[in-house]
Amino acid sequence: MNKRGFASDNNAGVSPEVLQKLTEVNTGHVVGYGDDIYTAEAVNKIKEHFGREAIPYFVFTGTAANVLSIAASGKPFNSVFTADTSHINVDECGAPERFSGCKVISISTKDGKLRPELLKEHMIGFGFEHHSQPGLISISQSTELGTVYTADQIKDLAEFVHQYGMFLHIDGARLSNAAVSTGKSFKELTSDCGVDILSFGGTKNGLLAAESVIFFRKELAHEFKYIRKQGMQLASKMRFIAAQFLAFFENNLWERNASHANEMAQKLYFAVKDVPGVRITQTVESNGVFACIPKDIISDLQSEFFFYVWNEQNGEVRWMTSFDTTEEDIELFRDRLKQLLDKRK
Repeated sequence: MNKRGFASDNNAGVSPEVLQKLTEVNTGHVVGYGDDIYTAEAVNKIKEHFGREAIPYFVFTGTAANVLSIAASGKPFNSVFTADTSHINVDECGAPERFSGCKVISISTKDGKLRPELLKEHMIGFGFEHHSQPGLISISQSTELGTVYTADQIKDLAEFVHQYGMFLHIDGARLSNAAVSTGKSFKELTSDCGVDILSFGGTKNGLLAAESVIFFRKELAHEFKYIRKQGMQLASKMRFIAAQFLAFFENNLWERNASHANEMAQKLYFAVKDVPGVRITQTVESNGVFACIPKDIISDLQSEFFFYVWNEQNGEVRWMTSFDTTEEDIELFRDRLKQLLDKRK
């Protein structure tokens, strides 16, 4: 059996409930490309959780959800403002700029969260043909640093963005973890806050290649079916994506998985925070723990419990927990970390 590490919630498997649902829908023939009963049911489930005005489209990957969201809400002469740590800035290989034509402008933050005061100085050049036109603000919820926006913080951003005639996008690859952390519903963290478009992720929370783009403004969704097709994200056997979202919402699987991942992150935090040689660098609000440890022990620790180095210069690392992380995983990891640190004395 492969040893569980702390590299990413992407490294975890698929929830058994999801696999069971895939088996259930794997009978007979249904119409392809989303014209089936399972996709219709999944669309209704999303509307139940995000509001009846929500307009969802299913895609395969989180990168596609983000890129196609930008393509749908911006024009090639627009700019997209995002945190310097965001996925669209760091981890999508320039795909947002290549496929949308929009210019991605990153803004430095200490905690991964954008705020109106950080954005204000960038609100320039409107109507000036030599300047990329500000068009979209993209935030991550939870952020790539494991921090979480409150509903009020998202509302403030939406109000700020809309006064400039811009749109607010959320990369919600870990929205489930944020909802659990804040005690808010999906609707309370998105449409109720004035969010215009959402990349809603399931893959990091127990699904298998199942993501979605959810519009809260009808005009933005008007031509999205063509954008999705050109973006090579229209699934022929759509029922197998839709079925996963059905399992996701049944018996609140999304909440149970995210709650467990968040709880394991808290246990990991308390297990290592007082270990000499470990310095926690971010508030633990979802399922990620960020810490600085001596650089010379990183490779040995990685060889047994794989994880990623976040900042090579200062030895900052990222430890992510998942729906299948166990307390034993954390205990073994803590003990090995302490052994390696003790050897340095």
